[in-house]
Amino acid sequence: MPAHPEHPRFKGIPLPPSGWTLAVLLALYIFTGLVGHDPWKNDDALTIGIVHDIVANGNWLTPGLAGRPYPDAPLYYWVAAASSHVFSWLLPVHAGARLASGLCTLLALAFILLAARELHGREAAPAAPLLLAGSIGFLFHAHEAQPMLAALTAHTAAYWGLFLLGRKPVAGACYFGSALGLGFLANGLPPMLPLVPLAAFVVWRSEKRQQAALLLVGSLLLAAALGGAWLIALLANSPDYLAAFWRSESTQLHASAQPLVNLWGLVMMLPWYAWPAFPLAGWTLWAKRRQFTTRPLALPVVAFLMVLLGVSYCFGARSAPALLLLPPLVLLAVPGITSLRRGAANAFDWFGMITFSVFAGVVWVAWCATVFGWPERLARQASRLEPGFIGHLSIPAVGLALFGTAVWCWLIATSPRSPMRGIMHWMAGLTLFWLLTATLLMPWVDHGKTYRPVSASLARALPETRNCIASTNVADSILASLDYFDGIRTLTTRSEAGVDCDWLLMHGLPRDKGAIAAGGWRKVWEGGRPSDRRDAEKLQLYRRDVRKAP
Repeated sequence: MPAHPEHPRFKGIPLPPSGWTLAVLLALYIFTGLVGHDPWKNDDALTIGIVHDIVANGNWLTPGLAGRPYPDAPLYYWVAAASSHVFSWLLPVHAGARLASGLCTLLALAFILLAARELHGREAAPAAPLLLAGSIGFLFHAHEAQPMLAALTAHTAAYWGLFLLGRKPVAGACYFGSALGLGFLANGLPPMLPLVPLAAFVVWRSEKRQQAALLLVGSLLLAAALGGAWLIALLANSPDYLAAFWRSESTQLHASAQPLVNLWGLVMMLPWYAWPAFPLAGWTLWAKRRQFTTRPLALPVVAFLMVLLGVSYCFGARSAPALLLLPPLVLLAVPGITSLRRGAANAFDWFGMITFSVFAGVVWVAWCATVFGWPERLARQASRLEPGFIGHLSIPAVGLALFGTAVWCWLIATSPRSPMRGIMHWMAGLTLFWLLTATLLMPWVDHGKTYRPVSASLARALPETRNCIASTNVADSILASLDYFDGIRTLTTRSEAGVDCDWLLMHGLPRDKGAIAAGGWRKVWEGGRPSDRRDAEKLQLYRRDVRKAP
């Protein structure tokens, strides 16, 4: 008979995981998929475009995009530009820039571990980084160039500082003030505002309120000093950029005309976005409902409510800012893991193992379809979704994928019985799924998302010497991609487009075809990604044959 999985010969990873075991698992999750693909539309391409402008033109104080100012908090872009420069001998700019996201994610997981230690004790704390990294919404953004990851890191560091106030008051205040100031430098004022009322709540609950209040004031002064250094430099060197930055901040602070609608949208997003932290947090509130006012429950609940109100009002029901909702939910969910009943814990464990084993099998079959053309029906579907893709066998990628699959099989066969086993298997399964996707399917995904062929085709359609190009209805992320790949830059103001430019770039069909014809514009090029099948999804290039007054 085969040995029992708990036999000494089959000794698995000790639970809860700690030390190098936890570090290796999280590092594998974090850094897989940061390299190996082009900038993709939306935040990834936009951020890399700003980093490219810093690297190419040295605009460290005033980051720009495609040759024009882009007022935004600069810290994430500075770190991304520095990492792309340091690794320029090995990686292209876009891959080097994404290493900043890996650093932010690593720090966020470390700080959430420290915060959980202060709140729930050393034994339960390792569940916190596993829950945060295992959240489905977190996976979407942790592997793209995403400045909101820096704000997430600042939030987790701020929680650690606030929870440390009772044991090490001065150190806790310094950590909180530093997190607040660096968070402002990373993502502006709106993401940091919910932390201020949370700090006031911590002071109110403190046994030494007067001392805690003085420390809070000191931490706010430290935050102001850190953030103010950049603002003072802007005031001295680029006051117009500073004014534009504050206008952007003010717009965010007054952005929401429907806060209740946004609030409802975020609440409806959380069941899948924050899975499995969301249901575990709910179980914690139910199982420990008689301890609701105690510190381990009250602080995460207040933090979640403050962040929920702040995100819904300033950002709306958007995926990237919703990252800030994860840390308080994770801190609230940690006690729920150890208090789960045996049947529920086993069900969660089996659900994770079966789900990700099936997902791993699906990825392997999909890879066979894209590379070997089998199964034929799936291969035809893959070709229909991404026309023109030709799969190639990569021995290193397949070897890494096989190794990850083997480790997954070993893990689920040898993990000892523990309340942590379910979340450990969930996190490991999610890591396996992302590893297989990044190693086996990334070329197929990248083929449909990159704008590199579109930009190259547009560059061939433009003469080497030309007048300026106007653009209308073209997203900043697309403009960033065109500038990054082929140095194609456009003007966007109406006067420039109407008076100076003989070229017009448009995303989608013109709203008024008569005005286009009357202006002397003639379409000379059309292009899009393989998945952009409709004309409304493609880029259109027009040339004005006869210059006319606007």
